[in-house]
Amino acid sequence: MAKELKEMTKRADNYSQWYNDLVMKADLAEQSAVRGCMVIKPYGYAIWEKMQRTLDDMFKETGHVNAYFPLLIPKSFLSREAEHVEGFAKECAVVTHHRLKNDPNGSGVIVDPAAKLEEELIIRPTSETIIWNTYKNWIQSYRDLPLLVNQWANVMRWEMRTRLFLRTAEFLWQEGHTAHATREEAEEETRRMLDVYGTFAEQYMAMPVVKGVKSASERFAGALDTYTIEAMMQDGKALQAGTSHFLGQNFAKAFDVQFVNKNNELEYVWATSWGVSTRLMGALIMTHSDDNGLVLPPRLAPIQVVIVPIYKGPEQLAAIDERVASIVANLKAMGISVKYDNDDKRRPGFKFAEYELKGVPVRLVLGGRDLENGTIEVMRRDTLEKETMALDGIEDVVRNLLDDIQNNMLKKALDYRQSRTIEVDTYEEFKERIEEGGFILAHWDGTPETEARIKEETKATIRCLPLDGDMTPGVCMVTGKPSARRVLFARSY
Repeated sequence: MAKELKEMTKRADNYSQWYNDLVMKADLAEQSAVRGCMVIKPYGYAIWEKMQRTLDDMFKETGHVNAYFPLLIPKSFLSREAEHVEGFAKECAVVTHHRLKNDPNGSGVIVDPAAKLEEELIIRPTSETIIWNTYKNWIQSYRDLPLLVNQWANVMRWEMRTRLFLRTAEFLWQEGHTAHATREEAEEETRRMLDVYGTFAEQYMAMPVVKGVKSASERFAGALDTYTIEAMMQDGKALQAGTSHFLGQNFAKAFDVQFVNKNNELEYVWATSWGVSTRLMGALIMTHSDDNGLVLPPRLAPIQVVIVPIYKGPEQLAAIDERVASIVANLKAMGISVKYDNDDKRRPGFKFAEYELKGVPVRLVLGGRDLENGTIEVMRRDTLEKETMALDGIEDVVRNLLDDIQNNMLKKALDYRQSRTIEVDTYEEFKERIEEGGFILAHWDGTPETEARIKEETKATIRCLPLDGDMTPGVCMVTGKPSARRVLFARSY
């Protein structure tokens, strides 16, 4: 394991390679035999499960229920909402046949030409169309509203350039799809779910985010407004960590979803959709991890505490085992996930390196001499600080330490973001400073032409119009035309 760590690329040398090395060496995921797809390994999936469980609870607290909709969407459905189909057309995988047969030449199987589908089916890139076709049957009256549904699913978008977790052809996500009687109610839902994502990012991932609304050219295909949470990674690039879309009545009109209101009049339904994906795994890694491996916030770590014994002979191990048993029981009673690693096939040094690489927040080491002295060694993963402490009452110490690590990780990430967020007023300065990475707040004249020019010349995009940003009017850094406010620019993943 120590050798593996030595072989891992340093962040300062090649950040992109460091990320790939870490995903692989920490046993999070690997490339699959299918181009552009990944295998999420058990440890990586355990982190995703904790994310999923937490988010699912938060959705249910806000009145949402889970359902499941088909993986395959009739091609004609995508044609009904023009912006939507245009936005996803280049990424769609298409099912054209329903049967294989043995190759008469004896070289395996071939597609049976007689099994061509009457209508091609699209593997879902997102589910608005199939869901709104379903909602037409579920919604007749105002009494059926609001409809607050979420699904946990896989989707496919035929990405040409992939990177584990950040951009893969198939990925896991949740997608909420809600229907409302009024515009106000739908807009309120859109903002509510953005706040849920923001809370999750900061309180569980320890990842500060900027909440804002996307520019017209960056919004979701078929939406009137797209709200986003944007996070800064350690290389100064932005990562869109979650989005919430106000869809207006676009999909309701496309699929003729109407309801009878309280005045006995027919109206089109108002809609939202919102989602986060396994991309959050990439965000988690790149926000906190270091050259020694993963650094996981305690609230999402599959193993929050690991205990490693150091002993000579079976008698000493038996004494340590006995003492550790009560520590494990007490920590579990506190709701803390703990692993006691007394596996004799691996040396302590190997174990230390492995758990450091996998980002376990707290490591306890108990040796024979510690047992005699009533002490135990405590190491925290976020700062790598080690301290010898009293064995009695160590459970309360660990509980408080986990809270401290969680808070410290958020503070560190927030301080880093603040140190790399600047305001600029001229385009020349913008072009210079964007090369350094980080977030730039600058004035923009609000036109898609200027936005496209900035993107083409600097590779920076408008990440969002921050909801709590500086609303002071000014002049566009590129054209000198009036600007309503500063917007957030960055290069991004």
